[in-house]
Amino acid sequence: MCRTVELRQAVLARNDDGARELRAELAARGTVVVNLLSSPGSGKTALLEAELGLARTRGVPVAALTADLATENDAVRLARSGAPVKQVLTDGLCHLETAMLREHLAGWLPADTRLLFVENVGNLVCPASYDLGESLRVVLASVTEGEDKPLKYPTAFGLANLVLVTKTDLAVAAEFDEAAFLANVARVNPGVEVLFTSVRTGQGAGVLLDRALGVLDGAPAHRPVMAGSPGAGHAHTHGVDGHTHGPDGHGDGHTHGPDGAHAHPHAAVAERS
Repeated sequence: MCRTVELRQAVLARNDDGARELRAELAARGTVVVNLLSSPGSGKTALLEAELGLARTRGVPVAALTADLATENDAVRLARSGAPVKQVLTDGLCHLETAMLREHLAGWLPADTRLLFVENVGNLVCPASYDLGESLRVVLASVTEGEDKPLKYPTAFGLANLVLVTKTDLAVAAEFDEAAFLANVARVNPGVEVLFTSVRTGQGAGVLLDRALGVLDGAPAHRPVMAGSPGAGHAHTHGVDGHTHGPDGHGDGHTHGPDGAHAHPHAAVAERS
């Protein structure tokens, strides 16, 4: 048991070192990474497709990398936005790691990319422990998943810089208790901003893009209590300038709160552009 813990700590430490290096490299070229985490079926792909399309309309150079165990379905959907998209097939691995991300960005990521959205594998357990060099970590949960989701997955929600609630058009049918959900988020991540969205009705359209652009421009992102002191592992709160930030308070939409190695070098890749 002790040996297993030691190996896991070594894996995470190696990943964190790589994440810091990748974050610095991307910051030097003016690129911010947004890491999107959620359970399967949260509506993450639909929301990202809409935000990519909006970014293109606004003239913001964006790209997206999406990870799944199998199929290229998400890449096909995201490519409809017109943004450069790459699908990573993890061959059964339940999360992305920095080494994998670096490998798949090499020679592909357009030089002018300002925002890179990474749609992690649908899973709130494994991906929560791995920093990908992101400047903004976003956790999504749909109204159909239950108000206790943050308590069931405290690491995922506890390390988020931003929480998005999706499919709010179904809130009444699902008997979603907004107050209970907000209270549960606050228990694991005090002060984190919670935004409510619906791709179907347009509620909160552009809030994810606005927050990401804010970080790109140097606005502070929420620093989770669980992240510990600056420089500690798994902080996930560094902006494009490499500094640690706090809440920003910008944007629109329904807002609550103030205002972020099993390396698998042989994972298959498919591209859409």
